Amino acid sequence: MSPRTNESAPQNGRPRPDEGTPEPDDRAEPTGSDRGTGTGSTTASSRTADDGSAAATEPRADTKSDAGPESVSEAGASPVADAEADSASVGASEGEGLPETTLVPGRGTAPRRGRESAPESGRRRLARVAACAAALAVAFTGFAVALGAGDDGRTVAMSSSPGVSAAQLAGGDLDTAVERLQAHLKAQPKDFGSWSTLGLAYVEQARVKGDPSRYPQAEKALERSLELRPDNDPALAGLAALAAARHEFEDALRYADNALKQNPYSERALCSRVDALVELGRYDDALEAVRLADTRRPGIPVFTRYAYVYELRGDVKTARRVLEQALDSAATRGDIAYVATQLGQLAWKQGDYKTALDHYARALGADDTYLPALEGRARAQAASGDSAEAIRGLEQVVSSYPLPGPLVVLGELYEAKGERTKAGDQYALVDAYTAIARSNGVNADLDTALAAADHGDTKAALRAAEAEWKRRETVHTADALAWALHVNGRDEEALPYARRATATGYKDATFLYHRGMVEYAAGDKKDARASLKAALDLNAGFSPLGAAEARKTLKALQALETAK
Repeated sequence: MSPRTNESAPQNGRPRPDEGTPEPDDRAEPTGSDRGTGTGSTTASSRTADDGSAAATEPRADTKSDAGPESVSEAGASPVADAEADSASVGASEGEGLPETTLVPGRGTAPRRGRESAPESGRRRLARVAACAAALAVAFTGFAVALGAGDDGRTVAMSSSPGVSAAQLAGGDLDTAVERLQAHLKAQPKDFGSWSTLGLAYVEQARVKGDPSRYPQAEKALERSLELRPDNDPALAGLAALAAARHEFEDALRYADNALKQNPYSERALCSRVDALVELGRYDDALEAVRLADTRRPGIPVFTRYAYVYELRGDVKTARRVLEQALDSAATRGDIAYVATQLGQLAWKQGDYKTALDHYARALGADDTYLPALEGRARAQAASGDSAEAIRGLEQVVSSYPLPGPLVVLGELYEAKGERTKAGDQYALVDAYTAIARSNGVNADLDTALAAADHGDTKAALRAAEAEWKRRETVHTADALAWALHVNGRDEEALPYARRATATGYKDATFLYHRGMVEYAAGDKKDARASLKAALDLNAGFSPLGAAEARKTLKALQALETAK
């Protein structure tokens, strides 16, 4: 829902608010999040709208994007309040430096295979990574050529939830809005409001397209806004979103708090604050923050975050109810696509593939180009046994959205078919992508740890996981560290982290699988059997390779039990 990714939504990822100016999603789990798909979404995640840009073309420098409570549009009764009432399980130079108009584009866990691949020479791997990096650059360039409209001339629906308001995009898609903002700022370079809007639009483009090269441009635009009008809350909130997208969550929290000092009703800042607290592992604080956001600015951006906070606490029933009510209130194609995809991801995680496919169908009915829904559908198809359709779908996704999550899943599907060369190319693209992300200020340690643990340099995976754990202690970083320790043969050290990853009640089959394999390797056969069974009972198709390894290990454990 980081998402994310996904997160990944990023998110494929988490939603970003929809107010005054375009706002990003990490997720993008929640982009910048551990949920869903994407680097900086999930939430697959993770962290997108059928709106236009008429308002964005005529920005007003003297107008605040967020007023006070009187400016909040009526949203009716809050689904969050309804869900909480029913829930019984609430736990703990003028114009210079304007970025060019050419655009460049754009997590998932990869369970341990239980066997080591044949070692690859350093020279060969370097050559393959270089070739894949070149392919990735071509993919990004292809995005630059194709932005704004599909081959049939349709604009891509963008979502107000992850950060693009109907007011801002009233005349077209996000890319058209960016072009108009750029033209406006060449004529009116002192318009601080439009600089902040442009910065946020760049963050959103990075999330939607999987293009981290937009982040330095976003930073430059947002800083320009603050030079022209110090402490203006849209720019501060934009920097919070940018920091979250780069996985700099302490900075995201600081910027969000500063924005809220200027404007306590900034939807973007309220939501970015929730995101930061979630990604720092401060789950109780995140619950308080999302409740506050709901009282001040109820709406889809808050509702979707509310759902994720409850999902992290193991309360799937409340998370589902909030998302269903959010979907009922969704008015734009982008919002429908976004929320329906979140519901699809939630259903997939619980092993309900039919319901997941139904939700993805609704999302794609609203926007048949929505990549997180296409990715989610492919994952559900793979889990349902339709690997051919899943591969076709993921090939479509990674051709224009080459993020670690879908790349790893596609690689594992190839590997399951015995197509090791194709699989290796996908894994090498993960390395290439994370290198590009780092060069644009993104902290990619979590993505590195997860992918490298299964399909790369296990020592590099451990270094990355340890570094990320020092930065933030979350269920996702605990799982990544446990798994990295495991693949390096340090299972006794891994065990506490594997158990911590599942301690909140968060229902994730990959976490349970990792825990079971760690327990098995550490000699705790009874707990290993329980954890592996729980993983398969929850989501029997959680990974093309991991699920098969879980079944194989569980069978061996059952044989040992029978032999006694």
